[in-house]
Amino acid sequence: MDGFPFIIAALGGYLLGSIPFGLFITRAAGLGDIRQIGSGNIGATNVLRTGRKDLALATLLLDSFKAGLAILGFALLFGDRNVGLIAGVFAFLGHCYPVWLRFKGGKGVATYAGLLLFASWKGFLVAAPIWLAVFFLSRISSLAALTAALLVPIGACFLGETPFAVGVLAALSVLVFWTHRANLVRLLKGTEPRFGQKKDAG
Repeated sequence: MDGFPFIIAALGGYLLGSIPFGLFITRAAGLGDIRQIGSGNIGATNVLRTGRKDLALATLLLDSFKAGLAILGFALLFGDRNVGLIAGVFAFLGHCYPVWLRFKGGKGVATYAGLLLFASWKGFLVAAPIWLAVFFLSRISSLAALTAALLVPIGACFLGETPFAVGVLAALSVLVFWTHRANLVRLLKGTEPRFGQKKDAG
């Protein structure tokens, strides 16, 4: 197998994923450095802590879209869905570990959602209702994200997703647990705040 398309997709996906939209949007809105607010995260959940739902929504959509753009762009360029999936994986890594911010980025949930939406509708069909149901019942964003991440590869496999895609989803789910390790500790201790509380962590 020629590895060149995968190398190019990995580099391009990482660069797209590493664009810190949350940081750019909050600065442009005159809110300063989002890394000095709340959890210090550059993702949509922390942007929401500024009180600007519009900025949080814009961050969510852009963080999702950059994974989708990477997937669609490289899949079309090389005519290979698997190449697109690799671009999506590295967009996720770029979001979580952007070189421009000393490898301190977001937790990857929105980027993972964008990957599912654009590259694995079977995975998205599993993730979306699970996230919504768990969040509605618990009001804890991290619990919803972790539950969805845990069940996505299993559900996608049962729905007939390809082995390569299932492997990609499983790897990303492991990474979601890693980026949420502090949240996981708080969940196990029963100290993870619910959405709307001042110190909601997600």
